[in-house]
Amino acid sequence: MNRLVRLIVFIIIAWSVYWFVAGYGLRSAIAGWFEQRQQQGWQAEFSDIGTTGYPARHVTRLGAPILADPANGTAWSADWIDLDSPAIWPGRQTLRFADTPQRLSYFDQTAIVAARNMQADLHLKPGVALMLERMALTSDPWSVARDGKLVAGARNLNLIMVQTETPETYAIVAEAQAFTPGEDLRDLMQSAASLPQEFETLQLDMTVRFDKPWDRSALEERRPQPVVIDLALAEAKWGALRLFATGELNVDAQGVPTGEIALKAENWRDMVAMANAAGVLPDQAIDPVNRVLNLLAGLGGNPNALDVLLNFRNGYMALGPIPLGPAPRLILR
Repeated sequence: MNRLVRLIVFIIIAWSVYWFVAGYGLRSAIAGWFEQRQQQGWQAEFSDIGTTGYPARHVTRLGAPILADPANGTAWSADWIDLDSPAIWPGRQTLRFADTPQRLSYFDQTAIVAARNMQADLHLKPGVALMLERMALTSDPWSVARDGKLVAGARNLNLIMVQTETPETYAIVAEAQAFTPGEDLRDLMQSAASLPQEFETLQLDMTVRFDKPWDRSALEERRPQPVVIDLALAEAKWGALRLFATGELNVDAQGVPTGEIALKAENWRDMVAMANAAGVLPDQAIDPVNRVLNLLAGLGGNPNALDVLLNFRNGYMALGPIPLGPAPRLILR
């Protein structure tokens, strides 16, 4: 019995030493990473750092973290963030964000993010590169505001990104329940039908091949850029408005997309009104566009439903036969 007690005491002491040494190593690695970013010209700082979670986990809290990359004008700050991982393997990280407002900036534009129980679960491959195998970003009610005005919000957020057999390719699924658009988007719809406060459905299912896998260099150097986007389904339902999209785009090194997206729109006339209010369609184009789309909808048998291709060619985009202008650049900053 005494030998068993001594063995148990030895195991407890050995594990305790390991836990404290590993915790110190984690804090040192985090502090070293911030120092490296500072040497590269970033603003990278935190007020304090500490570790809890003994004996099974390491929960490392950073107080008042700030990260700002002058190369691309992006910045983030929060009251705190927790990095939670099993004590036996730090490659299964859970990042828990503060319930208090976070600040996201892009040059001179700053958004305030308020989210309850927001966390990111990261599964990383062993190795120096820390390649991302899986990420799940979840949140209870959240909102994004700019200049005191709501940009968007929802009852929850579920975003899952899983690496496929090809390291550069990830399957991505996203859903937001009770998505609430901000005042600017609702203002664009003043000339359209009366709409409820919340979307009935907003979801996305796609596979994206990037020019490199997601790993630690995505933060330290540059973000992986999309090369091929295979959109299985994008769906939005907002009152009487229904929009479904599927298709595939190839993206060149400058972020210019080429390909086709098949769109199905119900109550499409309200969407034309929205495009006009947004300035995408000038007033003089409304009548010709309505005539053409009305003809296309009539070919499908339902004048209120439109099946049409959104084409991307040579840096421009067109809705069926209707040119819309330059295509957006798909570049992750």
